[in-house]
Amino acid sequence: MKIYPIVEGHAEIEAVPELLRRLLFEMRCYDFHVARPIRRTQAKLHDKKGVQDAVQLVKLHKDCAAMIILFDGEDVCPVKRATQTLVYARGVAENTPCEVVVAYREYETWFLSALESLRGFHGIRDDAVAPENPESRRDSKGWLKEFMLSDHGYSPTNNQTGMTARFNLSLAHRRNRSFRKFVKSVGDIVSQLGHILPNPWPPESWQPNFTVK
Repeated sequence: MKIYPIVEGHAEIEAVPELLRRLLFEMRCYDFHVARPIRRTQAKLHDKKGVQDAVQLVKLHKDCAAMIILFDGEDVCPVKRATQTLVYARGVAENTPCEVVVAYREYETWFLSALESLRGFHGIRDDAVAPENPESRRDSKGWLKEFMLSDHGYSPTNNQTGMTARFNLSLAHRRNRSFRKFVKSVGDIVSQLGHILPNPWPPESWQPNFTVK
């Protein structure tokens, strides 16, 4: 059985399954696989019919155990947008576990939150340090470029999957609210599917108040 992501960007087609597989491994959940995502534009993921059409398409797959919808929030309130989208989605998901996460402001803020773990990879400078509030500024893709070597630029299709495979989940969870929401939502899904999560989940070392000694 598979968890089906619904995403908005071309790069997320490869990146989001990589992230889900990493989290499932951390949860010691080996009974479920991650399907190739369904892609919809952000406009359609803001629209009731667009959301429900995507959910109904996913449900046509007989191996669909659950689904998670992920898209960028830009300047909208991630809680309000995710709540409304979830109402749309669950209206047709019925008994299939379904969660919605809005990355505020963009997926790339999760990389910024764990920037030190990306040093030396994909052009990130060896002295790069995560900004204090990675969700405070628009255009996180452009902001990420500021931490890259001068002969490098950030491209979602070229860099997003590789950075997803590399960035430190613990750092991102401690420093980024929308990433904490994503981790919680994935945990909620696998719990609904009958998997017993590690105790505690997320680990204590992932918590915002954890002090690295």
